Amino acid sequence: MRHILKLHVRKRALLASLLIFNMLMATRVILSRSVHPLLLKRTPFLHSAPKHLPKSQSCPLWSSSFSFCLSLHKSATTNPSLSSRPCSSLSATAMASSASVDEALEANPLLQDFDFPPFDVVDANHVRPGIRALLKKLEGDLEELERTVEPTWPKLVVPLEKIIDRLTVVWGLVNHLKSVKDSSELRSAIEEVQPEKVKFQLRLGQSKPIYNAFKAVLESPDWQTLTEARKRIVESQIKEAVLCGVSLEDDKRDNFNKIEQELERLSHKFQENVLDATKKFEKLVTDKNEIEGLPATALGMAAQTALSKGHENATAENGPWIITLDGPSFLSIMQHARNRSLREEIYHAYVTRASSGDLDNTAIIDSILKLRLEKAKLLNYNNYAEVSMATKMATVEKAEELLEKLRSASWNAAVQDMEDLKNFSKSKDAPEANDLNHWDTSFWSERLRESKFDVNEEELRPYFSLPKVMDGLFNLANILFGINVEPADGLAPVWNNDVRFYCIKDSSGSPIAYFYFDPYTRPSEKRGGAWMDEVLARSHVLSRDGASARLPVAHMVCNQTPPVGNKPSLMTFREVETVFHEFGHALQHMLTKQDEGLVAGIRGIEWDAVELPSQFMENWCYHRDTLMSIAKHYETGETLPEETYKKLLAARTFRAGSLSLRQIKFASVDLKLHTDYIPGGSESIFDVDRRVSERTQVIPPLPEDRFLCGFSHIFAGGYAAGYYSYKWAEVLSADAFSAFEDAGLDNSKAVKETGLKFRETILALGGGKAPLEVFVEFRGREPSPEPLLRHNGLLATASA
Repeated sequence: MRHILKLHVRKRALLASLLIFNMLMATRVILSRSVHPLLLKRTPFLHSAPKHLPKSQSCPLWSSSFSFCLSLHKSATTNPSLSSRPCSSLSATAMASSASVDEALEANPLLQDFDFPPFDVVDANHVRPGIRALLKKLEGDLEELERTVEPTWPKLVVPLEKIIDRLTVVWGLVNHLKSVKDSSELRSAIEEVQPEKVKFQLRLGQSKPIYNAFKAVLESPDWQTLTEARKRIVESQIKEAVLCGVSLEDDKRDNFNKIEQELERLSHKFQENVLDATKKFEKLVTDKNEIEGLPATALGMAAQTALSKGHENATAENGPWIITLDGPSFLSIMQHARNRSLREEIYHAYVTRASSGDLDNTAIIDSILKLRLEKAKLLNYNNYAEVSMATKMATVEKAEELLEKLRSASWNAAVQDMEDLKNFSKSKDAPEANDLNHWDTSFWSERLRESKFDVNEEELRPYFSLPKVMDGLFNLANILFGINVEPADGLAPVWNNDVRFYCIKDSSGSPIAYFYFDPYTRPSEKRGGAWMDEVLARSHVLSRDGASARLPVAHMVCNQTPPVGNKPSLMTFREVETVFHEFGHALQHMLTKQDEGLVAGIRGIEWDAVELPSQFMENWCYHRDTLMSIAKHYETGETLPEETYKKLLAARTFRAGSLSLRQIKFASVDLKLHTDYIPGGSESIFDVDRRVSERTQVIPPLPEDRFLCGFSHIFAGGYAAGYYSYKWAEVLSADAFSAFEDAGLDNSKAVKETGLKFRETILALGGGKAPLEVFVEFRGREPSPEPLLRHNGLLATASA
């Protein structure tokens, strides 16, 4: 998420049927942050982990749903009708072959009774046989459910949740590996079984017996006796089934299913093209004058990349250096390279990613938009945005209304931002002062920020070492929510040695959740951005002992600068915000007290509310006590000077109008493409982008700008006709944080009490209650946009 990921996101109502799966696993929707506006997306730890968990280990995460028989040969021989058959009727070769297949399946880590996913041993060879065996088992479970279903919780929801959860966990495992440990072999394997997985999802989502059973529950005399969470599940299941095409017949259903299969394929291909295009670009620099201005951290990272590419003698001081389009490398050039032609080259490469040759996403986008419109028409909606809004808090009209309100409040401030850059660059005798372009704004913004606030992000890095930041973050979680975060490395297998594993414990010392943290960029195998997603959800149905619920597990993934030489990972302040952001997502997943698995944690929460906890956590990065607890120089231990903190606080609203407009542009073009754009019509997707940009960007995009070809949020993630959710949730999160401001941020007792209330409502209730009701329960009233405009320094503009 790099900036919401920011998520997962998954990201992330996420209930049965196809749409539940699409949110929880299909593309494993990621909760990610929408980080730097140029990136469109919203860490020294080495450890070893055992290859296999001991079978005797008692783990609260065990689930009986993991125990199913995959040995088809063994089960067959216990059938009397088969066991009486003479042995000679089966050739020795056939028997040996069958036994070999069974043994391979039994050894497949995807099919084991695992406590934590075996991330360390799963590879591409396990995907085809493992997923197919799993689907065969789940198809049998579904047939049994349809045969025996009754409109009662034990006969309907309990078996349904087990089916959904098992596929969510296993498909989530392989899809996660594709995001963090990509390979051509893994891609090929996933691509081959993906249609079979989608076919099963459709079969489940369009099950008439299940749909009718839910309707019977809704219409039964016992309806009023159900808990609010169970009512939400029933109502959402019915709505999702309709959106999944359960009411379609014959040719229409066949067409709908073909569309879903193709959309799944296209979204994966889109993301692969973005990843490949990002990896493909490399610029080798041998003359240090070409990269004058780059800070030491960026030079070290560029040299380290060169080393990994075979330049054995590369050093930060003498090079050679390799520049890539990966986030940290790209941003360092945009913000610090004095070489304007280099900035232009890198910017151009970034905004034209995946827009030419074999990696061109243009036709894929058109196909996706065409298919989404066809899907909407089949479901009797006017456009895909209406389909998207059917499971969200907002309507198309309300979303557009909010975006326009924020746009009008941001426009004049953004125009003034550009005037300030022009005047400042003139004062520095910059040749480009009268012709500032996209590759100049970040560079001169950083220079103006340094001049105006005397804040240099690179000079702040030594104060933000990853270990100290994480300690401070965990301490804040203890203060606000009464939890303890402890290292648990070695308890669970991991996919890379840099990945850390943690256990969250309550005040009594009992484990209540776990999470993985994968902090560093790995351009050759890991997709960009930052995100959070679920690994396992809290669930009473999947309890080990039938009493306490199965505990939730999450993963957080970032892409920050890794340790260079003997230095730990030194973070920019923006990277600090990103870690806080993704941890907010993880907290909502892990601190849920909801035992109904289908609405626990981030499941079942309307997509435009799911960013609330993540954006809420970002506010604490500006809280004095919190910031001072993490801002310690990694060498001297010196705390960030008070004067610097005040400048950082003052710089919070720097260029707020421009940054707000950038997000509004993304959200607006997303809605336009999913409302009034006609695929194959006279207007291209890039025409729509330019039309929207006229009202949302002070500098128009380049004629060759193809940023849409890398807009993974809406073409390969869960934000289609939903990118506005970032701003919608930002209103909620700013208002939620204002509750702490009202209570008094310096009043430790009031902060703890308000934090506990936040935990018991926003974090605990999950999708078991409508998000507006949850917010009102916490805040005592409906949300207001005033705190957001105030935090951004735009309140006066809005009033005017």
